[in-house]
Amino acid sequence: MAEEKAIFAGGCFWCMVKPFDQMPGIKKVVSGYTGGDVENPTYEQVGSGTTGHTEAVEITFDPDIISYQQLVEIYWQQTDPTDAFGQFADRGDSYRPVIFYSSDEQKLTAEASKERLQASGRFKEPIVTTIEPAQPFYPAEDYHQDFYRKNPAHYNAYSEGSGRKGFIRQHWQA
Repeated sequence: MAEEKAIFAGGCFWCMVKPFDQMPGIKKVVSGYTGGDVENPTYEQVGSGTTGHTEAVEITFDPDIISYQQLVEIYWQQTDPTDAFGQFADRGDSYRPVIFYSSDEQKLTAEASKERLQASGRFKEPIVTTIEPAQPFYPAEDYHQDFYRKNPAHYNAYSEGSGRKGFIRQHWQA
């Protein structure tokens, strides 16, 4: 059985799990931290902005069922790709949008997808999501895992109140 990993940062990792978790071919979605210079950082350390980490999700998937290209397309539809300084109500480097690639193929796929999105005219502003090499990924604390399942009322209130759901409705479901 084939297995690959994809790492995406798109603001609060709570909101990045559900869209992938429910797709065929997804084996696991883990909330965590990547891109920083401290081993095994805590939520508090990452939130302080001193570790260089970004909140992200690591997706383990079966490429025979769902392609990396499909994952990238799902990713775009969860984010504001024109906002380099955070996502929705979450501001700062730990919430910046990033596609982390782990192979040349993933890099080329992500770059081509970003170019298509920019050329589509869907957004008037430039697409500023960065595409960077994968770095060590550290799972977040247990209470952050599968948050949408463990705390559905909080998750729904947060994803609506942060502006994420409204943005998605306006830009992706119109």
